[in-house]
Amino acid sequence: MGRYIIRRLLYMVVVILVVSVITFGLMHSIPGGPFSREKALPAATIKVLNERYHLDDPLWKQYVDYINNVLIPHITTKPPSTSLSDDCLINVKIGPVWIRWMNFGPSFKSRSRTVNDIFRDNLPISGQLGIMALSVALIIGLPLGILAALKQNTLWDYLGMSVSIMGVSVPVIVSGPIFVWLFGVALHWFPPTGWGAKPPYFLGFLPTSLGWNFFKYAIMPSIALGLGSSAIIARLTRATLLQTVREDYIRTARAKGLPERVVITRHALKNSMIPVVTILGPMLAALVTGTFVTELIFGIPGMGKYFVTSITNRDYPVIMGTILLYAVFLVIANLFVDIVYAYLDPRIRYD
Repeated sequence: MGRYIIRRLLYMVVVILVVSVITFGLMHSIPGGPFSREKALPAATIKVLNERYHLDDPLWKQYVDYINNVLIPHITTKPPSTSLSDDCLINVKIGPVWIRWMNFGPSFKSRSRTVNDIFRDNLPISGQLGIMALSVALIIGLPLGILAALKQNTLWDYLGMSVSIMGVSVPVIVSGPIFVWLFGVALHWFPPTGWGAKPPYFLGFLPTSLGWNFFKYAIMPSIALGLGSSAIIARLTRATLLQTVREDYIRTARAKGLPERVVITRHALKNSMIPVVTILGPMLAALVTGTFVTELIFGIPGMGKYFVTSITNRDYPVIMGTILLYAVFLVIANLFVDIVYAYLDPRIRYD
C-alpha cells in the first residue's frame, strides 16, 4: 500500500502538469487580454502593465516561470517579504533557511491582493460549506437509500425515491431563494445571508467555534447545496444494496442463522458502499472548492465568485490557481477513495 500511495503521488504531479498545460493554452487562446476594457486603455499603459506582469514574454517562458513559482519549493535565507510578487502560500522556517512554496502570483483584477490572499480569505469558507453540505448529503442520502432497499416496493421505498427525485430535480438556484425567503425573511429562523465563521481558523480552514453563531448561518446553504448530492447518494445506495442482498454469500449468512441486523450491517452494507465511496471523492472536491450559485444566493464570501469572475475578467493567475487547486483536491480525494476501497473489500489489494 505504501508503494502504491507513493506512485499515486508521483502520478499526481503528472496530472497537475497536464492540467496546467491545457488550462494555460486555453486561457491564452481566448481573444483579448486581462487589461482589455470596454473603454480601451492607452497603448502605453497596456505596454507598461504587460511588462510589469511579464505578459510580453513568450508563452513558453511565461508557463515555465509560473510552474517554477508554483510547483517547485525554493530554499532561501531571506524571510518572506510584503511584495505582491513574493507571496508564497507555504512558508516554513527550518533553522536559518526558509522553505517557500506555491507562489501563485498577484491578481490582475485585485491589484492590492495576491491569489494566495484570495485563497487564505475565501477558500476556508468554501471548504467549510462543502464539508457541511457533504455531511448533509450523507446524513440524508444513506438512510434513505438503505431504508428504500430494505423496504423495497413499500411506502418507505416510494417515499425515499420521491425525495431523491425532488432533490435531483430542484436545483440550488430554485431551492436557495425559497429557503432565504421562507426561513430567513418570513419566519426569521435563520439569517438570510452571510457566514458565521471568522478567521483565524483551526488548521487553516476549520472554524474555531462550532456554536450556534456558526450553524445558524450554515444550516440553510448546507441543506440547499447538499440536497442534490443526497439524492444521488440515496439512489446509488438503494441500487447497490439491492444487488448485494441477492448475492450468494448473503444467502449463506442468513442460512447460518445470523441475525438480519448483522447480515445487513456487517456483510451487505459494507460491500455495497464501494460505488457510493467512488462518487464521494469528486463530489467532495467539487463542493469544497466553491459553488458559485449557492455562495451568490446566500451571500457567502467563498471561492466560487472569484473562479467565475476571473474567467470573465481574464485574471490569469486566479484562473490557473483555482483550477490547479481543484485538480489537487480531486486527485487527493480519489487517492483517499482508493485507500477506503481496501478497507471495505479486503480482496482489493494494491501491489
